[in-house]
Amino acid sequence: MVLDARVTDYDVLRVFCGPRGEYGNELGVVREGSVLPERDGRQALAAKLGFGETVFVDDPERGVIDIYTPGARLPFAGRPCVGTAWLLDVPELMTPAGVVGTRLDGEFTWIEARPEWAGPYTLRRYATAAEVDALSVPSRGGPNGTGVPRDEVRGSLYAWAWEDEAAGRVRARSFRRRGNGVEEAEMEEDEATGAAALQLTARLGRALNIAQGVGSQLLTAPQPEGWVELGGRVLLER
Repeated sequence: MVLDARVTDYDVLRVFCGPRGEYGNELGVVREGSVLPERDGRQALAAKLGFGETVFVDDPERGVIDIYTPGARLPFAGRPCVGTAWLLDVPELMTPAGVVGTRLDGEFTWIEARPEWAGPYTLRRYATAAEVDALSVPSRGGPNGTGVPRDEVRGSLYAWAWEDEAAGRVRARSFRRRGNGVEEAEMEEDEATGAAALQLTARLGRALNIAQGVGSQLLTAPQPEGWVELGGRVLLER
């Protein structure tokens, strides 16, 4: 299948930006999902665009969305839901994993989701934020700058430390496998990882203010019955 991304209209957002609108991660959103109704076509376009995730909106009024990485379809992901919630301004999103509640609150867009919808992260705590800052990307084989052999990482590695435990401030960095996420793939750093933030919040059982990557910011808050809220700033890049 040959696709020309230029003939398919899409928005580019940056999600989980810092206080001055910097950093965050890019997200592609195809508002008219009907232009590519088949999964193969959507997967091909997501691969061509090359964003960490691309969202196809199947019903903008009901918030029905379909999420793809360059190599796979996802039932849920944090960044796509936060970004699309901001773009559509609807009270909920319908994902294959379940219904995601949404709300806009000043400069932050929030979603409410279940941490178990996100797929696997190895959460590793470090003693200080400086240790997290000094980490290098995990490499194939033996011990490396993270202190975790790459081959022992389940899914993606989310490294974190308290910056101010009393205030709930966390320093974090995330390392994921390239491309399709296969076990043999090399790893790279992810600037902002909403799904991992959900899982860390569920583990700690408290609201967090997470500084991730170079300058991204993610906010979280546990909710009743195992739900977690995730919030961040969203900007329309183009």
